[in-house]
Amino acid sequence: MTISEKDIPFIALNGVSKTYRSGSERLPIFAGLDLSIGKGEFIAVMGPSGSGKSTLLNLLAGIDQADSGSIQIGGQRLDQMGEAARSAWRAQHMGIVFQFYNLLPMLTAAENVELPLLLKSISGRVRRERVSKVLDIVGLNGRGRQSPTKMSGGQQQRVGIARAIVADPTLLLCDEPTGDLDRKSADQVLAMLGFLNRELGKTIIMVTHDPEAAAQAGRTLHLDKGVFVEDEQVMA
Repeated sequence: MTISEKDIPFIALNGVSKTYRSGSERLPIFAGLDLSIGKGEFIAVMGPSGSGKSTLLNLLAGIDQADSGSIQIGGQRLDQMGEAARSAWRAQHMGIVFQFYNLLPMLTAAENVELPLLLKSISGRVRRERVSKVLDIVGLNGRGRQSPTKMSGGQQQRVGIARAIVADPTLLLCDEPTGDLDRKSADQVLAMLGFLNRELGKTIIMVTHDPEAAAQAGRTLHLDKGVFVEDEQVMA
């Protein structure tokens, strides 16, 4: 039987274990964690504090390394890469959206968005065109010269999303993207993530404590003490 591309997970974690150490103390997070996510899925990850959500994102981003097991994304084994190779892979294939935006206040919105492109060998003209395009996508056309400090929380998060997608990554990791927003701004950000998933085909993994945010995803995974205890699929 021939295996099609659809049968191959875009993200596959197999037997992943991770323990943090503080002096003589050991804090086990994962012990043989398995996970399979298809290309183009929108996944919400929920769970109490200390359940391993942030560790999961750090492992998927290649910021942290597993003690054992394999982590494969888009056919690449992150667990077999060195730190420099993981950093280069992350810059090429991944965008990250943070809860508290992580924008540089001394830069304009457009300059913040442009930052990931400075690592690429492209002209200033192409960089400006890409920045203008993604600011338009997130509804901030004409706001590029504005300082993030003059923007609302929802607008700042949209700048953060624009920065995350300006290099056209295949995967977006979102760490509590609505956690610092009021309901109206949160819903606008969630609608934008839905658009990026449906219309642009981005695979999205979103850690959240907000059930309304999780409801926008196609599947919700529940973590508890480093184990997936529930998997909810949204019926079309």
